Amino acid sequence: MIRSKIAGVGMYVPKDVYTNNDLTRYMDTNDEWIQERTGIKERRYAKRLEETTTTMAIEAATIAIERAGITPQDIDFIIFATLSPDYYFPGCGVLVQREMKMKEVGALDIRNQCSGFLYALSVADQFIKGGMYKNILVIGSEKHSFGLDFSTRGRNISVIFGDGAGAVVLQPASKHEQGILSTHLHSDGEHAEVLAMYNPGTHGNHWANGQAVANFDDVEMGQAFMSHDMIDMAQNFPNMDGQTVFKKAVVKMPEVVMEALNANSLTTSDIDLLIPHQANLRISQMVQKILRLPDEKVFNNIQKYGNTTAASIPIALCEAWEQGKIKEGNLICLTSFGSGFTWASALIRW
Repeated sequence: MIRSKIAGVGMYVPKDVYTNNDLTRYMDTNDEWIQERTGIKERRYAKRLEETTTTMAIEAATIAIERAGITPQDIDFIIFATLSPDYYFPGCGVLVQREMKMKEVGALDIRNQCSGFLYALSVADQFIKGGMYKNILVIGSEKHSFGLDFSTRGRNISVIFGDGAGAVVLQPASKHEQGILSTHLHSDGEHAEVLAMYNPGTHGNHWANGQAVANFDDVEMGQAFMSHDMIDMAQNFPNMDGQTVFKKAVVKMPEVVMEALNANSLTTSDIDLLIPHQANLRISQMVQKILRLPDEKVFNNIQKYGNTTAASIPIALCEAWEQGKIKEGNLICLTSFGSGFTWASALIRW
């Protein structure tokens, strides 16, 4: 069977750096409080009127395509993962196709939040294996800064997230032993509202603190969907029960890593580098402890960029490769956990 390989990697983060101390201008917080809970020291924010999720994606994609030794016109499919698209619709995939002047190729948009990139990678892997496409552009890009509550009310979430983009180009592998060995995807919607942005949405019951708070069945057609009550209850901002997310993530991420290793008759000692989704440094450290991996086998950069959701794994993958931490023949494991809940892993022989 044909395997797919990552032929090129690219990343882009905005130039504007915001430290923990910078956030004290907007909310009651401090550097020690943020670092103790998240490990984050700084993050990047896109220029509000100049940079979008798509423009950042194009920067990362341009680098990945060049490193793969091809041109934008060689791309025959696009998969774009984000929770912060430029528009409610259409998706960002077609905007990349347009701006990069690609052929009239298919564009698929993925909505799996923190697990979005690995879901996208898995879909691309199947297309390559099936022989349908030969150069697939997979992107994870986020502009969180436009939609965060920069007040003391929203500090538990807003201090965590940053902006950025990462991209890879998948191609058929020329060596049988090279490429993506397997991908593993999971979901459990039982606690979907634990980490969610409730509005805008079309659900009749709108949520706050895990409870339905209003029924709008009697709202007249054509009436504005967002109400003052929804805004007052901060339903237009992300909501998260951090402790519940933490407890679930530190169980499911090691499980899905072991699932990948077992599927390929490998063990944790075979891993050369684990790149977890950069949700929270404390989560990554707990996953590392459970898997009994030494520091040199785990890559974290959340300290510099915060949580960039769908972009975090490709950004970390690119940076690890640029730093020489990924070499040909290495066994690389990627894993994620996020809203939904969804979680995933991918095992790659570089």
